[in-house]
Amino acid sequence: MISADVTDSTPSIQQGPLEPSQRQFTYSEVLKITDNFKRIVGRGGFGTVYHGCIDDTQVAVKMLSPSSLQGYQEFHSEVNLLMRVHHRNLTSLVGYCKDGTNTGLIYEYMANGNLHKHLSDNTSNILSWEDRLRIAMDAAHGLEYLHYGCKPPIIHRDVKSTNILLNENFQAKLSDFGLSRIFPADDGTHVWTRVAGTPGYLDPEYYLSNMLNEKSDVYSFGIVLLEIITSRPALSKTHEKIHIGQWVSFMVEKGDIRSIVDSRLKGNFNSNSAWKAVEVALACVSSSSTKRPTMSQVVTELKECLAAELAQNKEICDTDSNDSNELMSLKFTTEMTPLAR
Repeated sequence: MISADVTDSTPSIQQGPLEPSQRQFTYSEVLKITDNFKRIVGRGGFGTVYHGCIDDTQVAVKMLSPSSLQGYQEFHSEVNLLMRVHHRNLTSLVGYCKDGTNTGLIYEYMANGNLHKHLSDNTSNILSWEDRLRIAMDAAHGLEYLHYGCKPPIIHRDVKSTNILLNENFQAKLSDFGLSRIFPADDGTHVWTRVAGTPGYLDPEYYLSNMLNEKSDVYSFGIVLLEIITSRPALSKTHEKIHIGQWVSFMVEKGDIRSIVDSRLKGNFNSNSAWKAVEVALACVSSSSTKRPTMSQVVTELKECLAAELAQNKEICDTDSNDSNELMSLKFTTEMTPLAR
């Protein structure tokens, strides 16, 4: 991850007093919650994430690594943001620990881990096209809320598939708000900031200009949507390091949607739905931010993608049901027909 400079002049989430609705835990309580940090469920630039339990509720405990150069600043940004924003598609903060040198955040536990794992795992449990569209819509709703439901608006600044978490019902929620920034109240068009984000997901316009706006999140979301469609990484691990946007643009010219969508789906998707999703994703990753849609437009387009897929699934179910009824009728007729004597 490209880290923000410590002299970053962007207005961050204000470090005001912490609200009482989220509990402050002592380090000894954290040790008890995690059973002495028994089970690791993730690692990141901030530190290590552990599984824990508070009474009968499962939680995830992210402890700040002492070697994390900007961890303390990111901790404050995240804890203050999550105490002020609440949405079904953002991870919920249960509490925090600030006990001497021990610093950590306690979140709701997301049983199905991150999206990247499900797209890259070669297991038999492949996400269906419908599942993928629902996950994309969840993440888009979360970003739409940050951009338009918060006053002033918030830019996530590190949207990627590892920062989209899935609960036990595969509902997706955005996580990791340590790099998030707000728009200044006097000028809602952009903010100037040192570049921060993750290679492969980073808006090239922001990278070149240091001018950040909500369209930088739209670009990053577009890369995630391309990952959801193809199950390819943002940057291929080959020697050439081909970017997913370049690869999809090249494949689109061939006009074969099956060569673009994850081959493990074996064509089990509505082609109109898939083409529309590709179109939305490529619009999001336009090199010019002015050509990118807003997250509200993206939500609308994804709803249409899902509607097309659901309509086809219903048609298939109705056909299967009719076929089954016809077979039953034929079987019943055959059984009732008297044998020739």
